[in-house]
Amino acid sequence: MIKERTFMSGTANSTLQIYNKQVGLKFQLYNSLFTALPFHRVEKTGVLLSIFLVHCEEGYAKQQSPVEIISSFLKQYTSYKHEQEQIDLLYRFVQYAERQVVLFDALEDAAYRDINDTTGAGTLKHLKSELMHPQAQVQLAEKLKDFSVRLVLTAHPTQFYPSEVLGIINDLSKALMSDNTAQVNSYLQQLGKTPFFKNEKPTPYDEAVNLIWYLENVFYQSAGQILHYLKSQFPKEVSNTNQLIRLGFWPGGDRDGNPFVNAGITLKVALALRGSIIKSYYLDVRRLKRRLTFKGVADVLAKLEDKLYNNLFIPGYEIDLTKEEILDTLTRIRETIIQRHNSLFLDMVETLLRKVELFGLFFASLDVRQDSSVHAELLETIAQETTALPKNYKELTDDEKMEALLAADATVDAAELENELFRDTIETMQAIKTIQLGNGEDGCHRYIISHSTKALDVMEVYGLFLLSGWQRHELTIDIVPLFESIEDLRNAADVMQSLYENKTYRAHLRARDNIQTIMLGFSDGTKDGGYLMANWSIYKAKEQLTQISKQYDVEVIFFDGRGGPPARGGGRTHQFYASMGNNISNKEIQLTIQGQTISSNFGTKDSAQFNMEQLLHAGIRSNLFTSQDTTLKPEEEELLVRLADESFKAYSELKNHPEFLEYLNYASPLRYYAEANIGSRPSKRKPGKLNLNDLRAVPYVGSWSQLKQNLPGYYGVGFAMQKLEEEGKGEAIKELYQRSLFFKTLMDNCEMAMSKCFFPLTAFLAKHKNYGELWKKIYEEFERSKKYVLGLSGATHLMEDKPVNRLSIQMRQRIELPLLTIQQYALTKIREMEEENKPAGNKQVYEKLVMRCSFGIINAERNSA
Repeated sequence: MIKERTFMSGTANSTLQIYNKQVGLKFQLYNSLFTALPFHRVEKTGVLLSIFLVHCEEGYAKQQSPVEIISSFLKQYTSYKHEQEQIDLLYRFVQYAERQVVLFDALEDAAYRDINDTTGAGTLKHLKSELMHPQAQVQLAEKLKDFSVRLVLTAHPTQFYPSEVLGIINDLSKALMSDNTAQVNSYLQQLGKTPFFKNEKPTPYDEAVNLIWYLENVFYQSAGQILHYLKSQFPKEVSNTNQLIRLGFWPGGDRDGNPFVNAGITLKVALALRGSIIKSYYLDVRRLKRRLTFKGVADVLAKLEDKLYNNLFIPGYEIDLTKEEILDTLTRIRETIIQRHNSLFLDMVETLLRKVELFGLFFASLDVRQDSSVHAELLETIAQETTALPKNYKELTDDEKMEALLAADATVDAAELENELFRDTIETMQAIKTIQLGNGEDGCHRYIISHSTKALDVMEVYGLFLLSGWQRHELTIDIVPLFESIEDLRNAADVMQSLYENKTYRAHLRARDNIQTIMLGFSDGTKDGGYLMANWSIYKAKEQLTQISKQYDVEVIFFDGRGGPPARGGGRTHQFYASMGNNISNKEIQLTIQGQTISSNFGTKDSAQFNMEQLLHAGIRSNLFTSQDTTLKPEEEELLVRLADESFKAYSELKNHPEFLEYLNYASPLRYYAEANIGSRPSKRKPGKLNLNDLRAVPYVGSWSQLKQNLPGYYGVGFAMQKLEEEGKGEAIKELYQRSLFFKTLMDNCEMAMSKCFFPLTAFLAKHKNYGELWKKIYEEFERSKKYVLGLSGATHLMEDKPVNRLSIQMRQRIELPLLTIQQYALTKIREMEEENKPAGNKQVYEKLVMRCSFGIINAERNSA
């Protein structure tokens, strides 16, 4: 054990040295180029910003407030007397810092292969070394028959980079990899002239186009390479009929709380996905043509090229192509090359074959999502306005409603419905059939129901599909309930049992290969129950749902709604899946990849391949090669229940404090999220007074992040551990930490959340007459949680065992500190105007300053919302 620790320590030190050289040193060097850029006052801004950063650090060490820090800086280092001059300088600081963040992102992307072990633990190359025994290969073949990883890209508004800036980051990273200083300088100049601020909200179609960029430039290549590697290394074990990697897509399909998504948008996005994958195939075929110039191959390839071209550019050809046709053509080419041309360039053909097997004509499967309340209200309207359902439908019991739905044999004409949302719901269900015709069934086959609380929620969607014109025998749709709140998670198994016992729904499941997908929401679970309770409730729900599904011979698949930070189910995701016990179904790993997480974890081919391999390895290894059983023992479960309960009590007490939400709204940029133009969805599900139920998880968690308090990622952990320690269970908790990978992963992610906190930023609120008590309460719990988590790990500092990640966070925090200070300064100025009824003056300017700071802060954090 000592030797192993020494080796790991040596490896970590070596990686840290590489990181310092490739990222830290280069950041200092290239950052100096900014001061040479030929833009107005840039040189002076860069010099002053460096001084301002040190001034901030010294000011917070002296317990000064952001207002005191900025006021003393302006007085000491500038000659600006007029408010507008001072604001202009702060704006220039923000613009400069925004570009520093982009440079830092690009440097980390460029160094990804050097600072991550792409052949080490958790990779597919490492998996090969674990499969030396013949029996293990047999087990692998069995596992790979139906296992897959499904990454679902969502448009949740946590990505603050405009698409133009994303392109610059991509090009800048390539220039940095080759140390091409001239190109780097050009891209930095381009960066200086490229706007970071979006004047208009993106449409759902804009969001789709932005994410399709990642599909074309990252996932298409990296997923294809992974599948090609697996097929070449494990030709007998990898099934030809099972897609090991699947991509899902929410922009244009997710209409929960987003009035801008409609059936027309859904069809338009599906067409864009189809066009995008055909374009990708077309470009690959063009590349193949340059190499496959052989007799019996070149002409066949030319015909395929023409077919792809016609489908892209000539109207009327849109559906004159099938996945099977492309595969058949490439297979014939492959056989000809093997038989007649010495397998020359065979590797290129097989890579394209794997891509076509993977992406078909759909590229990513478009999920449709809507809230259960919309379906209920729509059916009540149908009952009143048509003869399809009994007039008294609203008054019926749940069982009677289900009977009425299954007895209905009419098709509702959407045009007869006055309400636009109701009309669109019917039209969307009809549009899914159109998408399946053009993109294949995989193009759109899941309908997700938010806020599922009972069996009726699922049966109402089933009934609506029938009322929209689908026939039972042709219903190629998987209906996916989404359980989110703590109560809903507790009741999930009972809900599914009711559905499994429903003869009609059971028949539908048989037609869908006896597979039921269930989505579990981490974000709203944490908002509702706090960090520990949400994670434990989801774990128990999975355990219970696995058990009940087995009883009814149903294969359950869990789809995890995860965000970027630990507070929304993020953090070390692959470690989380590796920690699942044998009593939890792991047929597939399915999770949402949102906003910043797309660019930070899957933004380059290297990072995407590495992180997809980590997930594949976690799913394969968890039930094939686990050295110790990860299933929790009864006494461990009992301990976790107590910890979750005590944590929930502490979080609920805080959440129910009359000033809780007002404090967040007062101290953070929460109210400006809707104006930031970063996503098409409103920040609240329903208009009206601010309340926690309607507030979306992204602005909720993101606002705590910009306050540098990160409350949802740890609050209640310290309370729970202290309570159990007082009961004499301290040693039992330490043993749980040592044995349970699940509990250790929770604590590791908790460390990550706390390492991004910086309470001196808001320490001035401790003296506030209304909110001082809350600030102190949160800060005390932060210190308490930190003490107990460090006590478990035996470390002196948070994330001590992950020095590279820790250093990355520290460097990013230095870049964002001026932004945080300026944002709090601007918020204070706004509050002063509002509280003292001063003339509005520069209020709008300060509000814009708050939003501009948000961009840089969120981008610097990379997984903060």
